[in-house]
Amino acid sequence: MDTSPIMHTINGQQMTLAATFMGAEGRYEGYVYLQMLQREWQRPIVEFEGFSHFPDDDRPSSRAAFVLLFWGYFETRIERLLRTAMRTLPERLLEDTLRLYSGVGSRVYDLYKIFFDTNYFDDVHAQGYPTIAKLKDVHKRRNEFAHGRPQAINDAIVTTLAQHLSIRPVGAAL
Repeated sequence: MDTSPIMHTINGQQMTLAATFMGAEGRYEGYVYLQMLQREWQRPIVEFEGFSHFPDDDRPSSRAAFVLLFWGYFETRIERLLRTAMRTLPERLLEDTLRLYSGVGSRVYDLYKIFFDTNYFDDVHAQGYPTIAKLKDVHKRRNEFAHGRPQAINDAIVTTLAQHLSIRPVGAAL
């Protein structure tokens, strides 16, 4: 994101204004993801009875979509972070680098290490955010889900993610 001051003409007068952004998200799709996550979390559990006939150990969580949606959101945040780290590079080099490191795993471990001399999860842990560092397990489980083990996203991992995001269980007192 370019934070340089911007010249605007307002009522015929030239004014230099500081760059402004749409809150912490900065981009529209971030708000869409957050609204979708909220909607998915608040969806009544009865809508997920399609897997109820599976044995417990073979059944994905009825809220597996919440984890998958979160992981898509997380990937956009990692790309934004890395684009910021590479903002001074020529555009073609920046885009080629992101294409070369296209998977989130290679971005949080390999590319992140190039710019910050550590991996993402160790870095956030060292910065005092150990619960965010535990998202490593969400990443692992999401990959297992995508590669043939949907039961990897079980109720325990959904609860863990919700706790890391400081979400109250549906129906809990405020």
